[in-house]
Amino acid sequence: MKTLLSAVAAAAIAGLLSTGALAENLILYTSQPNEDAQATVDAFEAANPGIEVEWVREGTTKILAKLMAEIEAGNPVADVLLIADVVTMQRLKEAGHLMPYKSEEAAAYDATLHDADGAYHSTKMITTGIIYNTGAAMTPRGWQDLAKPKAKGLVTMPSPLTSGAALIHAQTLAGIDGLGWDYYKALAENGATAAGGNGGVLKAVATGEKAYGMVVDFMAIREKAKGAPVEFVFPAKGVSAVTEPVAILKTAKNAEAARKFVDFLLSEEGQELAAKMGYVPARHGVALPEGFPARETIKVLPVDAAAAVKNAEADLQTFSGIFGTN
Repeated sequence: MKTLLSAVAAAAIAGLLSTGALAENLILYTSQPNEDAQATVDAFEAANPGIEVEWVREGTTKILAKLMAEIEAGNPVADVLLIADVVTMQRLKEAGHLMPYKSEEAAAYDATLHDADGAYHSTKMITTGIIYNTGAAMTPRGWQDLAKPKAKGLVTMPSPLTSGAALIHAQTLAGIDGLGWDYYKALAENGATAAGGNGGVLKAVATGEKAYGMVVDFMAIREKAKGAPVEFVFPAKGVSAVTEPVAILKTAKNAEAARKFVDFLLSEEGQELAAKMGYVPARHGVALPEGFPARETIKVLPVDAAAAVKNAEADLQTFSGIFGTN
């Protein structure tokens, strides 16, 4: 009986292999919120009949730790990564873990949004700006407003030790003339706090515990749409951005399906999905979601991914030295 069952199972597997069903399964590791990850997978599967996606969701730090543990054990599981920032992807590229793929869809994007070798591609523009409670005494318009006496003890921000977006934000502002690390020292001297992630900042400002904060755009704009007493500001001097890049693992067992996944995210359909979720699409010609200003009014400050990787530890120590944060 066992022999018969084994033979039947072997025949079934052989049949699946011959039709390509097993080869078309795709494993995605992502840091997207669960709702967004499911919507992304559902839309991709609808556009690519025959490909089934299994996905694992954690924050970028945790998903990267899981991936590296698997790589060190000689058993990497993921085919494709969709995570928060290019700095993390740059580390993976430099370590030789990514498979280059130059998608034809990338032609509709600014060249700076993609790795020159095709190791990773940006899919969104998630900026960090200023959130404030509508009951606050001051209406902030620029970064320097948060260091003014009127904001003393009323400002909060996520910690770079917790949030990848917060680290990129700090590295970006630290490189801007007129801001730099002196700006962060001024914030600390003015009683600003730095701890946890973006969600904690949003809650603190929405409840009135704090009047002002630094937070990613979509969180504030979504909460405002739900009726929360908050407003979001894109400072004229510019905002930092994480771009939720996608990449294929060098060890991908289903590389062809992974390439289709990359193409889908970069396609007009994939970018319209991003906008529907409430994100700024990275592709030219796709309308921004409701609640955002015109695209040309949002100035995105540049970040050098390779330099950010090189300076990350030193920048974290500098930030911690200023705020004593965790």
